[in-house]
Amino acid sequence: PMEVDIFATAIILKRKKMKRKPGVTRVLLDVLGLVLIGGILAGCQTTADGSAGQTTAARLPANPLAGTKWRLVSFQSMDDAIGTVRPPDPSLYTMHLQGDGTVSMRLDCNRARGQWSAVPSGDGRSGRFAFGPLAMTRAICPPPSMDAQIAAQAGYIRGYLLKEGMLYLSLMADGGIYAWAPED
Repeated sequence: PMEVDIFATAIILKRKKMKRKPGVTRVLLDVLGLVLIGGILAGCQTTADGSAGQTTAARLPANPLAGTKWRLVSFQSMDDAIGTVRPPDPSLYTMHLQGDGTVSMRLDCNRARGQWSAVPSGDGRSGRFAFGPLAMTRAICPPPSMDAQIAAQAGYIRGYLLKEGMLYLSLMADGGIYAWAPED
């Protein structure tokens, strides 16, 4: 706390000296001061027992998606012209989110592997989600197939929701939602 008070006072004094300088320099100094103060304060928190503490991985909620297996149920587009699309055979569309951050997928007649990450919020039932680049086989599956669509859109998935046993992966900008059921 004392370091923060001293630092904040130094920023205020610097700002007063900068009043004769061009506006851009003053704005940059203000932003720098806020960033540095924010960085100092971000390391300060109170634990449940009221004592000071640092955030540790042990206190973060466990990732509820690690080690789970899913099968695709549907894709709900926000574009009414597309609507809801269901795979003809859901067993051909599976996803295994491994605990080490790798993902393996079956997408119809193709296979894909890559990285995944999720940052749970609150109770872990929702949060941010992202796939890294996926390496995928490129066989031409008989129509109708959703393999190319899923592979192309995987990089645009930004969030997840666990609700009533289902996993919902949402695309950025309300592009759509992939609904997955637990694999039997």
